[in-house]
Amino acid sequence: MKKTWKPIAAGILEITAGGLSVITGCGLYMSAIVANFLTTVPPLVYAVLTYPVLPLILLGLLAIAGGVCALLRKVWGLALAGAIGGFFVAPLLCLFAIIFTAISRKEFA
Repeated sequence: MKKTWKPIAAGILEITAGGLSVITGCGLYMSAIVANFLTTVPPLVYAVLTYPVLPLILLGLLAIAGGVCALLRKVWGLALAGAIGGFFVAPLLCLFAIIFTAISRKEFA
């Protein structure tokens, strides 16, 4: 099978979306910790600020793993799962990643 640019583009888009997600999640978590340290934040408010950050970071890591698989053209299922997981974080980037990954399925080993 001829190698095309589609898996590479999908991998770059997924890694970009995942990196932005992980950086944003870590920044939000650190700001919640600093706010808790500097002020007296009630436990419920602290929980509301910190618990939604974990799925953001996990979806970002899934997108990064899928992007690496897409770049290497290995494990098509993980590459597609990473694109779908990244869609919840960066819809525009990962919409194209889903399309490129789905179209180039035959290129994966």
